[in-house]
Amino acid sequence: MLNETDILPDGLLEAKATELLDLLGTPTLIHLQGEKPEPLFISTLLHGNETTGFYAVQQLLKEYQDKPLPRAVSVFIGNVEAAAVEQRRLDRQPDYNRVWPGTRHDNCAETDMMTNVSNIMRKRKPFASIDIHNNTGLNPHYACVNILNPHCIQLAGMFGSTVVYFTSPRGVQSAAFSDFCPSVVLECGQSGQADGVSHSSRFLQAVLNTEKLSSEHPVHINLFHTVARVTVPEKFSLGTDSSTDIHLNHELEKMNFEQLARGSIFAGLNPESNAHLVVTNESNEDVTSEFFETRDSKIALKKNATLSMYTTSERAIRQDCLCYLMEQIHIG
Repeated sequence: MLNETDILPDGLLEAKATELLDLLGTPTLIHLQGEKPEPLFISTLLHGNETTGFYAVQQLLKEYQDKPLPRAVSVFIGNVEAAAVEQRRLDRQPDYNRVWPGTRHDNCAETDMMTNVSNIMRKRKPFASIDIHNNTGLNPHYACVNILNPHCIQLAGMFGSTVVYFTSPRGVQSAAFSDFCPSVVLECGQSGQADGVSHSSRFLQAVLNTEKLSSEHPVHINLFHTVARVTVPEKFSLGTDSSTDIHLNHELEKMNFEQLARGSIFAGLNPESNAHLVVTNESNEDVTSEFFETRDSKIALKKNATLSMYTTSERAIRQDCLCYLMEQIHIG
């Protein structure tokens, strides 16, 4: 299932993400030599409709067509089948960012592949790992870490001042690589936006030219901790109008990374339905009653919470979640 190569495939730097299935045929791990042997690992297209990472890699590598890379680079290009049809994943596929070592997902060809990629890279002793994503809803650019390691925090702080710490969901690439190198996720706004490509490409360039990561925490970061995930049970319909079981609040898409006060209306409900949202914590325990209460056919927050990744896209919600709930934390 995995194609591994030490040669940059012909046409890769000119291809569109939708053309990669024809060009590569399968998920591909590309190793390129550089002046420093410890590679920068870059993961792209784990979600086929999140293209910023791939185009940032193209932009980066084009700059080194006629000169050596400052350090070795290993690029993993993931779900080329889903990219061909501009989808996060195909219905028959697992989520490519839920099947890495540490996953709760049943063993399958994809979990075997991600274990293989992890083992290959562990032996190469990466300098750092960067996994690049996009959001469906409106969000600022931010970086995520899975451990509060100074090197990971420093790496995230190089991308921007907003950093998110999360330990759930399980089976994500960044968590798997955090076991053996500094590892971050970049969330680069919505797919197709030029500023996401340029921002992430500049970041890759900066990391590529970094001699070593500091062991000091960056001073100027806003650090958030993801404490809960909000999902919609399959049996309930959802939308932004009153004809559905759950009426989503479109205005909340503009409030990602803003704190909502206790009592804020999160969603409306069809009074003839027993519809509800489900909130799970980092241990996958149901904590819905801790965060939400229902009154007058509305779901309201029981405590202050900061949103991230809130979206009203039904397909995105069904394949992942409605949003995450966060709290701000401070580190010394």
